[in-house]
Amino acid sequence: MKKYPVSIQLYSVREQAKHDFVGVLKKIAAMGYVGVEPAGLYGMDPIAVRKVLDDLGLKVSSNHGQLPAPENVNEIVDLAGVLGYTKHISGFGPDQFATEAGALKAAEQFQRAAELLKPHGIRYGFHNHWWEFDKKFNGKPPYELLLANAPDAFSELDTYWCAVGGDDPVRIVKTYGKRLPVLHIKDGSLDRNDNMTAVGDGRMDWQAVIGAADENTLEWLIVELDRCATDMLEAVGKSASYLAKAGFGVTR
Repeated sequence: MKKYPVSIQLYSVREQAKHDFVGVLKKIAAMGYVGVEPAGLYGMDPIAVRKVLDDLGLKVSSNHGQLPAPENVNEIVDLAGVLGYTKHISGFGPDQFATEAGALKAAEQFQRAAELLKPHGIRYGFHNHWWEFDKKFNGKPPYELLLANAPDAFSELDTYWCAVGGDDPVRIVKTYGKRLPVLHIKDGSLDRNDNMTAVGDGRMDWQAVIGAADENTLEWLIVELDRCATDMLEAVGKSASYLAKAGFGVTR
């Protein structure tokens, strides 16, 4: 099985980053992570953040931010240029996917976002939760409607939320692998109300999920723990170690 570099969605460590963002980045680097996926810079200047990342040898795998629109596209492009990434990601809450019309409207917005960023060499992708999988319209979950109707957008598949929503992440990865350059990796009991665990301590079958990926498309495994019953920094460190030792991920 091919091994993929391991990044972390910095939302995981948001509580710690609020108080000492640079200190958290140093700890992330020491854990062996190769990359980070920001979701805000905690008031720091992007140029200063880039210097810290460069000094630590961390790459920006991708970025979570606002939905691209004509009024903010230049801001998004400028930030990508400073931080050095080419994948910009956003998403919607559950209300957008309560109806088929809402899901199709979301797809239209995602496609437009992709078209806005494409001339600048930036790819647009969407991140899912369980609500893109817990219902079907004409036999298809909202997630599949998004892919079908936003052909220029990629999917940052959150494999855990896919399973929590009642679908099979192995099926999704096998079926849509060429649209999945990044995967969100989290673990837990598969009860959406429970806290997550460190990757490897829950019920996810990572051999099957990661093994189903298109090796020519997948670029990053990105750890994200929305919440955790144990110490978060300990859990994200354990997650990186597990992915490396299990032969799925590349760390330092």
